[in-house]
Amino acid sequence: MRRQGAGVAYGLAAYIAWGISPIYFKLVASIPPMEVLAHRVVWSVLLLAFLLTVRSRWGEIRAALRRRRTMINLCITTLLIANNWYWFIWAVSNDHVLQASLGYFINPLVNVGLGVLFLRERLTRAQVAGLMLAGAGVLYLAMAHEGVPWVALMLAFSFGFYAMLRKRSSVEAMSGLMIETTLLLPAGMIFLLWIGMKGEGTFGSGTPTQHLLLFLAGAVTLFPLLWFTEAARRVRLSTLGFMQYIAPTGQFLLAVLLYRETFTGAHAVAFTCIWAALVIYTVDSAIRLQRNRRMRDLAIKAGAPAR
Repeated sequence: MRRQGAGVAYGLAAYIAWGISPIYFKLVASIPPMEVLAHRVVWSVLLLAFLLTVRSRWGEIRAALRRRRTMINLCITTLLIANNWYWFIWAVSNDHVLQASLGYFINPLVNVGLGVLFLRERLTRAQVAGLMLAGAGVLYLAMAHEGVPWVALMLAFSFGFYAMLRKRSSVEAMSGLMIETTLLLPAGMIFLLWIGMKGEGTFGSGTPTQHLLLFLAGAVTLFPLLWFTEAARRVRLSTLGFMQYIAPTGQFLLAVLLYRETFTGAHAVAFTCIWAALVIYTVDSAIRLQRNRRMRDLAIKAGAPAR
């Protein structure tokens, strides 16, 4: 029971941290998104190297490097996570936190769609209804002269493809992220050196506060991931599935209440459609999970030897 309680605490910490992450990226909004991304990569590599050494986990890295298919997947996920990170930083810096939250609300439904298209998973009627509702919400937003929420779609689909490929990579979260950020490191270092030589880099010309904030980019990236990993080891994935809406909810509240981003009637209709779709999806998942658990328990009882 104590183990599960700790798992719930870790899960809440991870999702709350992701939910309030726009606060950090707002603090570095005066720095170009590409420079913030480069620093995020550099400091993540250094912090990951330290953590892997402390935990004696370098063997996982060596094992992954020897698996050709794993490395091909990780090369693709490297591009996907870089794309996802960049557009999230860009969205927050350019007052599109509301679109970012929309993207992560849509993401669970995108995962369902990708499962059907690429993993040959079958949809339940509830999932079909959920996908149609979410699609209607996005379409309404586009047709109401608000424009296609391309940032939200970019975030939802890049993270959806990332999660799908990482699931098939058979590598631990921390080790996989170390390989991904290391693959990005040369580009990040070259970019920082280039803007430094041009006199446009924040390091050397920025304020001490900006320097400190950029140093923290690795911690902002990694600690929520570590907390999530600890939670996944202690609680059921279904529990984490219910928690996943904490992050976009936090981002939504920050966008509307703190940053006062425009929230029109079209936004209200679109978000209502997507929230309704998520309710249908979550309830359907809970029912199917309970049914599967009951069938498994019955199968175990049926196979138990008579006393």
